[in-house]
Amino acid sequence: LAEADRMPKGLKITNRLNDLLYDGDWIAGVDYADDDYNSDDSTYKTVDSDETDNDSVPDLMERDESDDSSNSDDEDDDDDWSQYDHINAEELDELNEPVNEEFFDLNANDFEDDTFNYKVILPNEPNDEENNEDSEPNDETNTEPTEEEQEETNPNQPTTTTRTGRNVRPPARLNLFQEEEQHAEVKEYTFMQAKIMARVIQHYSDRFETEYNFLQHYSLQKGLKVFGDRGSQAAMKEMKQLHDRKVFTPVKLHDLNIVEKKRALESLIFLTEKRDGSVKARTCANGSTQREYIDRDQAASPTASTDSIIITAVIDAKQGRDVMTADVPNAFVQCDIEQIDGKRIVMKIRGALVDMLVEMDPEKYKEHVVYHGKQKVLYVVMLKGLYGMLISSLLYYKRFVDDITKIGFELNPYDPCCANRMIEGKQHTITWHVDDVKSSHMHPLVNDKFHKWLEETYGEDGIGKVKCVRGDKHDYLAMVLDYSIPGKLRLDMREYVKGMIDDFPEKLGVNKTCPWTEKLFRVDESAKPLDEKKRKTFHTFVMKGMFLCKRARQDIQPAIAFLSTRTSEPNEGDYRKLYRLLCYLNYTKEDVATLEADDTNTLNWYIDASFAVHPDMKSHTGAVFSMGKGVITSGSTKQKVNCRSSTEAELVGIDDYITKILWTALFLEHQGFKIKANIAHRDNTSSIKLEENGKASSGKRTRHFLIRYFYVTDLVKRGLLTLKYCPTQKMVGDYMTKPLVGYETFENN
Repeated sequence: LAEADRMPKGLKITNRLNDLLYDGDWIAGVDYADDDYNSDDSTYKTVDSDETDNDSVPDLMERDESDDSSNSDDEDDDDDWSQYDHINAEELDELNEPVNEEFFDLNANDFEDDTFNYKVILPNEPNDEENNEDSEPNDETNTEPTEEEQEETNPNQPTTTTRTGRNVRPPARLNLFQEEEQHAEVKEYTFMQAKIMARVIQHYSDRFETEYNFLQHYSLQKGLKVFGDRGSQAAMKEMKQLHDRKVFTPVKLHDLNIVEKKRALESLIFLTEKRDGSVKARTCANGSTQREYIDRDQAASPTASTDSIIITAVIDAKQGRDVMTADVPNAFVQCDIEQIDGKRIVMKIRGALVDMLVEMDPEKYKEHVVYHGKQKVLYVVMLKGLYGMLISSLLYYKRFVDDITKIGFELNPYDPCCANRMIEGKQHTITWHVDDVKSSHMHPLVNDKFHKWLEETYGEDGIGKVKCVRGDKHDYLAMVLDYSIPGKLRLDMREYVKGMIDDFPEKLGVNKTCPWTEKLFRVDESAKPLDEKKRKTFHTFVMKGMFLCKRARQDIQPAIAFLSTRTSEPNEGDYRKLYRLLCYLNYTKEDVATLEADDTNTLNWYIDASFAVHPDMKSHTGAVFSMGKGVITSGSTKQKVNCRSSTEAELVGIDDYITKILWTALFLEHQGFKIKANIAHRDNTSSIKLEENGKASSGKRTRHFLIRYFYVTDLVKRGLLTLKYCPTQKMVGDYMTKPLVGYETFENN
């Protein structure tokens, strides 16, 4: 609105008494009241008889009853203002002409009321109405009002009398009617203009009040406010499952020993809205306190690696397998729990959850309820595992592995969450991440039987059922595995990208065709550090980007690799780089990665390094792996040591990824596939000679290289790795080593 009226920046608004209503330079939380008053009590302002009464100006927003009654007709809200509801700022220029008061059925004198007349102070402009400092003061201004006048000006504000006889009143902190002495030109808005401006502001304020709940978890109290009855029903359903499955049993407080009381876990419950619009509740225990007395090896549970999930999914698409995904219900609570050091595991349930349990079974729970202050608390002994307890995931993993081993599955030694068995001469492969299982076989009947087995083993108790998904599309671990195109796997994370864009607190500007500039790896030391709110936003979205770049959007990995090193002390320059990356994601939010394996049984790795591209002169390594078309896995990492040449940087680069190169080949071999060639493509001939011949090709400039960097030489001699020269123009790994800029280069990579 200020720009529409061609006002300069730094807008200030006052009323006719020069009371400052709004100052664009104000900072929230700062008290701008005058410090010219002295008082025995710092929480009060004093009005002396010898002082001027500039601070006793009446509160214009709270007029007395006599003023309200006299102008009640003037503030009639029955006028039809609908014609101005959608007015835009450009049309306000037409409203600068004086308005005809008769249209509002108001007297001319009514517009002199201070409530309806506002002045806009334009900074750095002279004010003819304001008295010069050299002019004589107004006697009326310096006359102190009587106590009756003070009560009339602000009847709601109490006044007290100190021992010295002075009248005091509380300070108006964060008062909008603070005075500021400055020279300015004054422009008055009419009542009609002021009301239209208010409607425009309210219109856009209501329009943009939107909340997004994409994959966001809420506590019980907050979740009930957000989801209402749906949240309450979800929490009740969750607690009923725990009650029906006999996950815990109540215990009286005096029956617990000192150690059990000390180790008692706090219960937590979270609510979240799923993609289908349903609300899900998850009860868990705060098991962080268990780290003090549980060994790490007893609390760590294996999970399937992202690489093995994507690799097996590409093989499923190549062979045209039937794919099934399943969700085991209440996986942890199906595992019997053991005592730790001979002590029972105790959990405390508080508040509304206690009421839910008492409502389900009063005879079982009511007599065990105790009060801690005013809060209800129920102590229970855990009989089965629960989410959050350190030993729960390992207990379930051991049970699941024991169950699938009994029906003929064998674990892949290079991924303990991938298993295979042969049925009718064809391979049946399963991978799982905790309770999310993916199964594939050439014959759909095999998956039907496996689903039936899962239901009999984990769902046949009348409480929960194994959820099974069949067909070409599977929502699995935040990725949509799309098999709709024969022979190809499409990794779809468009909903995740859109959720990131919607959750970002700032409106994204112009879409970017490139996610970075050539200054990506440079740190602007002169930029201001981020405040606490922006720092948390920066950290959150970098971590979201890291989850994304390891799966379906590996094209943003170089940016995330750098920004992840800046999460501890980010500045405005880093925030701008994140902002540009999100603008690029907004531009490419419909992109879907397509992966395909060819018939050569060849593993192709493209490994490259950029020499001294970081401010500390360290190099950067990039790696890309493909089985035909598309990038299955990739990496972009800053090297940990400084190198003296590009050849040395190339040698360090392949050493950084040699373990992953070997793991991929060994994993696929134990999946039953014969690897004809495991090729590392390189674009530096000097490094190829050193990697093939070792110290035999070393000269004066390379004799200082460490022996560990020639481990690849042994792999070449043993036939486990083949080195092949690749021209720089075809080196796709170069994309991961530095911020490439330019449409042609970017599209080719």
